[in-house]
Amino acid sequence: MRYLYTIALYLYCAGIRVASVFSVKARLWSDGRRNWHQKMLESAGSQANSDQRVRTIWFHCASLGEFEQGRPVLEAFKDTHPGWRILLTFFSPSGYENKKKYPYADHVFYLPVDTPANQRKFLDTWKPDVAVFIKYEYWYNFLGGLAKRGVKTYVVSAIFRPGQHFFRFYGGWFREHFRNVTHFFVQDEASRLLLAKNGISHVTVSGDTRFDRVYALGKSARPYPLIQQFAGAHSTIVAGSTWPKDEKLLADLLRSSNGRLRLIVAPHEVHEENVARLEKELSGLACRYSKQQGRLPDHVRVLIIDSIGILSQLYQYGHMAYVGGGFGKGIHNILEAATFGIPVLFGPNHRKFAEAADLLKRGGAFCIRDEVELREVAERLLDDAEKLLAAGNACRKYVEGERGAAKLVVRHLTHDL
Repeated sequence: MRYLYTIALYLYCAGIRVASVFSVKARLWSDGRRNWHQKMLESAGSQANSDQRVRTIWFHCASLGEFEQGRPVLEAFKDTHPGWRILLTFFSPSGYENKKKYPYADHVFYLPVDTPANQRKFLDTWKPDVAVFIKYEYWYNFLGGLAKRGVKTYVVSAIFRPGQHFFRFYGGWFREHFRNVTHFFVQDEASRLLLAKNGISHVTVSGDTRFDRVYALGKSARPYPLIQQFAGAHSTIVAGSTWPKDEKLLADLLRSSNGRLRLIVAPHEVHEENVARLEKELSGLACRYSKQQGRLPDHVRVLIIDSIGILSQLYQYGHMAYVGGGFGKGIHNILEAATFGIPVLFGPNHRKFAEAADLLKRGGAFCIRDEVELREVAERLLDDAEKLLAAGNACRKYVEGERGAAKLVVRHLTHDL
């Protein structure tokens, strides 16, 4: 099975190289790994072969979303273990390209492809004392290599469901590698029970570290004067990580609102072609955030956020939030909005997300299936200040009550070390 797994990785890399001719993201993925070993040797410097090396903890995240999930643990560990060297790796360009200068990490790289030779070179270079994988990433050659070297390995904010490949009839080989993990920190009791059913008992239900991160974001959000001026006293929806289907529903809502509504929209894809499409569809009503200086024209009712990295702080200007993805593969991060104490709306594909189910039960979130439901929910909340406040408070209290996972994980790590 290991040979098939490794062959599949080689085929995947070949596909990426072909795709890089047409795709910027694939090109970044491929180019970022070129000469990776030499780059790492140069970055690690003399510590790679020194007997007096600094102790090293390696954090790995798939992409930017997983980074934000693991960030509270990384930063808390750095604060309590300042003498340790922190190595941070990413699988996806969305993580690396945005966080390659992240100040809490001493070294930031793309993760090399998980072949037997690559994992040996990587581990020989960095000689990590501890490895921490965030939520989804299971690279089986790396896990085996870490286990052979006796490196304590942790998975943080993991979540498991019966339909995952680990638990299918062919999943035995994949599950066997769970024994190479020192400890799992899972988000919920259902995950712990599923692992226990499959003979994995080195598990703690810690909750989701995203709550720690979004709570901190809510308390430290910086002001954006232009956006504050745009929202003003108007009823404002902040729409984050939207896709075309989401944007069509929001455009219909905007046009039916008789001028009472303003929209701040941050599309999931911010490349020029997509932003230009959205701007054209909202012709006469929208402008791009990056092109504005001073006061916005009075006719502008939609502000398109065409830059990465600020969405999570813009929810402070909304009366409610709309989070995209619910008409596609699944909703994006709704907690970033909930922490600001505003109701959250999203599409029907949310069943894999525990926080969505929790907020629906608490009355802080609303599932919408078409433009009629979106209009009904938005109008009901905006027309009734008490309902709007109650829904927002449900979101805020939920986030506040679920904090603490990061401290639990770091306390466990410190005890083990």
